[in-house]
Amino acid sequence: MKIGVLSDTHDRMPTLDAAVRLFEAEKADAVIHAGDFVAPFAARRLMKFAGPVHTVFGNNDGERAGLGQVMPGCQPGPMLLELGGRRILVHHWIDQVPAKMIARAEVVITGHTHEVVNEVRDGRLILNPGECCGWLTGRATVAILDTDRLAARIVTLDEGPSWRP
Repeated sequence: MKIGVLSDTHDRMPTLDAAVRLFEAEKADAVIHAGDFVAPFAARRLMKFAGPVHTVFGNNDGERAGLGQVMPGCQPGPMLLELGGRRILVHHWIDQVPAKMIARAEVVITGHTHEVVNEVRDGRLILNPGECCGWLTGRATVAILDTDRLAARIVTLDEGPSWRP
């Protein structure tokens, strides 16, 4: 199973749109967003993805009532999912996840730091796709998770010459 993974979109519509197009081009079966949409209008764009979208709130998601209307399944996290035969834990900030919950997961997806992490620790894939918005690092990134191989690929989004971080 292929899963598109993103975090920290922070209302940056050009990169969010690029991410959704990438996930569709890659034929992702589902999408996981690890928080910090910021506003409901950004969440509406993500919900245009053709498959299931799994989401958790981030620390900058102040308009949770509006976000919850757009994404009824969104929760504060941690969220434990089973997708592609893998137990996947999703939370915006890994430092807030109890070690017991991490131990139950084969994949841990997080955000918050805006820094890419894609490594196996103790037999578990730890994945932070970095920042989809590109605001802090100047690099807009997402990930494609392959549950069959228990591996992820980080993709830098390119909006062409008009896109500027």
